[in-house]
Amino acid sequence: MTSAEREILRVPDRFEALAAEDAATLRGVVTPVETSLGAVDQRFLEIRSAARGGLMILKGVSGAGKSTFAKTINLFREVDIASVDSQQELPAALRELPMTTNPRLVIVEGREALGEVARESIESYLHAANNFVRTEAGRTSLLVWPVNTDSMVVLLADIARSVGAKALLGFDDEFHLFTGPPKSDFVKIADQTIGALNQGASIYNLGLSVERAEELVASSETIGEFLGHVRVELQKNLKLVRGLMPQESLRVWTIVVSDSNAEGAVNAVTRGRDAYADIDRMMTSTNANIVAELQRFPDRLGILGTVLDARVVYLDVFAALAVARTFADDNLRQLMADKGMSTSKDSKALDRIRDSTLAKLLLGSTLGTGRRGAKAKGNTLSAFSNLTAIASDNDTLINNAIAIALKEAGVIADFEAEKLFGKDRKYYSDLIVTLPTGELIRLEFMWRNSTGSADISNYVLKKLEIYGKSIGLFD
Repeated sequence: MTSAEREILRVPDRFEALAAEDAATLRGVVTPVETSLGAVDQRFLEIRSAARGGLMILKGVSGAGKSTFAKTINLFREVDIASVDSQQELPAALRELPMTTNPRLVIVEGREALGEVARESIESYLHAANNFVRTEAGRTSLLVWPVNTDSMVVLLADIARSVGAKALLGFDDEFHLFTGPPKSDFVKIADQTIGALNQGASIYNLGLSVERAEELVASSETIGEFLGHVRVELQKNLKLVRGLMPQESLRVWTIVVSDSNAEGAVNAVTRGRDAYADIDRMMTSTNANIVAELQRFPDRLGILGTVLDARVVYLDVFAALAVARTFADDNLRQLMADKGMSTSKDSKALDRIRDSTLAKLLLGSTLGTGRRGAKAKGNTLSAFSNLTAIASDNDTLINNAIAIALKEAGVIADFEAEKLFGKDRKYYSDLIVTLPTGELIRLEFMWRNSTGSADISNYVLKKLEIYGKSIGLFD
C-alpha cells in the first residue's frame, strides 16, 4: 500500500495470515501461553536427558491458537522450528531434515482430525516418527502433532503407545491440552494484533467501544473466534459509515503550518509512517469541550477517522513562506506588501514543496526517520507571523498558493478551493486536491505561529465532528 492510498485494516484470525510477518511484528501480536510453554520445556528436558527425541500430541479446539503457539515458540524459547505440511509424506520429510544439536520443534501440519488422515497412514507416520527420534538427526527433536478432536487424540495415543511406549509420548500425560489464552486477554491480544499489523491502530479505529468488545468476548469460545467477530464488526461499521457518505470518496487530511516545534506535536498525535490521526491519543491530549461531546460516540468517531483516512501532516515555515512569495496572486501579494513582507519570488520554492512531508505523502512515500529541518529564527519567524496573521482572515489566498505550488511541482493534477461538502448541514473544505491517479483528498489548513499537541488534537477532532455531523453520523 502506498501512503496516498487508504488504510485497509487487517484483522486476521488464523496464523496463516501472519506467516509472512517478521519476528518484530509477531512479537507485537503473539502472547505467550505459559502453561503450554512449560509443557514444552519439560519435554525438552526429558529429550536432553534421554538423548532421544519425542512426540507431543497437542490437543485444542479449532481457533484456540495451536498453530500460532507451535510456530512462534521460537519468539520465547531458543528452539529451531520445522514444519511438515499436509502435502508432504511424513516419513520422507523426516528423512530430509538436517542434523542439528539445537532443540528443534517439528510441527506435523494439516492432520488434525480423522477425516484428514487414514489410520493406516497414522501407523506409518508414527513408526517413522519413532525411528526418527532415535537417530542422530532426530535426537534433539520434539514432534508436535496438533489435533482438534477427542477421537484423534485417542487413536494417536493408542498407536504411539504401541509403537514407542512412554519413550515416545513422554512419562507424564499422553497429550497436552492447549486451551489458548484466557478470555481476560482477548481484548488486549486483539488490540496488540491490530496495532502491530496496522501502524499502531487499535480496536477503537475499528469502531468498537469497550462495552461492545466485552460483549464479543462473552460470545467467543476462542481467540480465533473473537478476532473473527471483531473483523465482522469492522465490516459492519465500515458499511454503516460509507453508506452515509456522498458519492465522493471522502478523505480528509489536516495540514499543520507552524514553527518547527509543531513537527514534534504532530508526531505525538499521529501513528505509523503514514501520519494517520491517532484518535485515541487525541481524545486524551485535550480537555476541550469537543472531547465531552465526542465521548458520546466513541465507536463512531474511531471508525469515522478510519473511513475518512484522517491524517495530520506538518508543513514547515520555510516552505510556506517560499510558496507564498512565489505563487501569490495579486491580492495576496498586496496583503504581504502591506505588512512589509518580501514578495520576491524564491527560486527554491518548488524544491521546498517537493521536499515537504505533505508532497511526499501525496506522492505515495512514507515518513522517513531523517533529521528535522532547520529552525526558523529572527526575520523568518517575523515574516511567518505576518503570513499567519493574513491567514486568519484570508486563508483561501494562501491555501491557493500552496495548491498551485503542488500542481506546478507535479504532486497534484488539479485543485478547487472552498469545496462544498454535505447537504442538510453544509460545510466548505479549505481545499480539495485531485491526485494524478484521480483520487480526491480534502485538505484542512491549520495556521499557527506555534502550537502543541492539545491544540492540534482539538482542531482535528472538531473537523472530524463537522464531517461526521454533515453525514448524520453523530445525530
